[in-house]
Amino acid sequence: MTFFAPRRLYWPRNARIGPTFRQRAWPALAAASALLLGLAPLPASAALDMDDVVTGQTLRFLPQRPDPDAYWYASRVRITEDSLRTGIVTLSTCHHRLDPIHHIVVAFNAQRVQRIDVASSEGIASAEVSGHRVDLRGVRRGASVCIDLTSRALDAVGPDQWRLHAGPLMRRYLDGYLPMQAKLSFEWPTGLLQVAGTEPVAQPGVLLAQTASGAELDITFAGRMRATLDLQRAANTPDQPPKPNAGSTNTSADATTRAE
Repeated sequence: MTFFAPRRLYWPRNARIGPTFRQRAWPALAAASALLLGLAPLPASAALDMDDVVTGQTLRFLPQRPDPDAYWYASRVRITEDSLRTGIVTLSTCHHRLDPIHHIVVAFNAQRVQRIDVASSEGIASAEVSGHRVDLRGVRRGASVCIDLTSRALDAVGPDQWRLHAGPLMRRYLDGYLPMQAKLSFEWPTGLLQVAGTEPVAQPGVLLAQTASGAELDITFAGRMRATLDLQRAANTPDQPPKPNAGSTNTSADATTRAE
């Protein structure tokens, strides 16, 4: 997911799950996985200082978020047996605690997305679907929007092996990046799949939870971050939980990380 301002919008080739936001006519942009604040001071809602801003190619994972009440992004991907054949999944995405912006464009990969619906919005004057994008107008501080979609987002990478991508995820500030959170959830029928690996791997700031019917990556970071989830057909019976992948740590499915 990437954010640019003000006129051109790019879709990274491997950014297949998250949307990308574009600002028009306002000096600040706050949205899904990136935040572009132009020449503005640090957000008033955030307990941040310049030491929290990451620059260049640095990617910093954060065990604890310094601005827990700021914007955060969540997505839920639903995979079925048929998805393994077609690559088509359904997604629910939500953007919480938005900053006040006059006009935000949420654009999805036109080559992959098949259906877009605005499920709900709060604190937004209008949210309209136009082609492969959603136009948000009159966004008030603390607003939220949830968008459902159907997308060909699952790639086969080998016999009984698949991969999902998210990113690049970022929250822009001037020429750097502020802390943010992305909670990425995945669901499938019990016993169908198991996690073969993730990038980034579980570590402080990256929580991985998995069961026989799904997984969740809860990531708090500052910088430009791409995430992948590698899946394989489960070797376990439906009543057996999948084994954790090497280098991963199981956590409660309710584990959360503070985010933007």
